Amino acid sequence: MKTDTFLFDLDGTLIDSLPDLATAVNLLRSELSLPPLLQETIAQQIGDGATMLVRRTLPEKAFSAQQVQRFLSLYRTHLLDETRIMPGVENFLIKHQGGKMAVVTNKPYDLSLAILCELGLDAFFCAIIASNGRLPKKPDPQPVLQALRELESTPETAVMIGDHHTDLRAGQAAGVKTCFCAFGYGNDDGLTYDYLAETTGDLLRLFPAENPW
Repeated sequence: MKTDTFLFDLDGTLIDSLPDLATAVNLLRSELSLPPLLQETIAQQIGDGATMLVRRTLPEKAFSAQQVQRFLSLYRTHLLDETRIMPGVENFLIKHQGGKMAVVTNKPYDLSLAILCELGLDAFFCAIIASNGRLPKKPDPQPVLQALRELESTPETAVMIGDHHTDLRAGQAAGVKTCFCAFGYGNDDGLTYDYLAETTGDLLRLFPAENPW
């Protein structure tokens, strides 16, 4: 069955937000008199939401719900300092514009929407499924299933596109095909997937558009 529904992860897939996430993490660590972490180290901790990012980048004794809120406050201040669209992704979105596309992310909804709007990506998507306190986060399949409901689509015609094993697990549990983006920050944790995009350019090769423009 033809794939006509594209569900995208955000960080490390649609956007390169690592510099700003790293800024917020290291500002938080500085406030706690901790040395900064390399961006490469922080990149390995992205993909499971803000709480897990803070938990993984602070010593166990320093972690608290208050520190998560402080991180989010710092991140809001630096949300779009250096965050950019992943090179080549916009070409895919333009070619598929008007089709069934959604963002499915563990990032808080308000931050996700602010980034998408500022970068001019919001118009491409019919649905934005993000962390809002009501749905569980990926790897739970519920965010993927919610996206399918909002797009009035079916698992058989959909693919979850992301750079993290949580994307693969959520997609597989929801019964959709999965595409692992090796150009992002995450890892596949040894999971299998239906498609592999080593570069953003591979996305159009894997899922060519009917639109000629």
